[in-house]
Amino acid sequence: MRAATRSAMLAAPCKLAASCVHFARMAFNFRGGLMNLARTGRLFAALILGGICFAGAGTVMAEDLDFSMVNKTGYAINEVYVSSAKTDDWEEDVLGRDQLANGERVDIHFERGAKGCSWDLKVTYDDGDEAIWSGLDLCSISKLTLHYDRDADRTWADTE
Repeated sequence: MRAATRSAMLAAPCKLAASCVHFARMAFNFRGGLMNLARTGRLFAALILGGICFAGAGTVMAEDLDFSMVNKTGYAINEVYVSSAKTDDWEEDVLGRDQLANGERVDIHFERGAKGCSWDLKVTYDDGDEAIWSGLDLCSISKLTLHYDRDADRTWADTE
């Protein structure tokens, strides 16, 4: 169900962009009525219309910031913070429950209107240690899997 929803959301901006390009071509080629402009005027109008449509398509894509996070660190996670990369404030814990055990998954949902693709993530483990990932492109991530290598003392995240 999640994959189908994501595919539909990604297809919407493409359809919007294609419709806008078609409309801009019609405006450029139309020879009568209100759009009867000089050749450069028609080109300018087509470029403006196309730019407005593509800007709208980008906005549709940027709204899908929701993602699933899987804990494969070997430790329980007590807190999860997601914050815009543009701010220094972690705001509130978004885990939605007391603890995310190793092997468990949680879905992180954003409020409608959240903007921007670049986000930072901080997790706090049950022993108080923290791990931070900066500049995650949540517009292109649907699943984030957290790992920890005890021998190398290294934490990383795989994205899908």
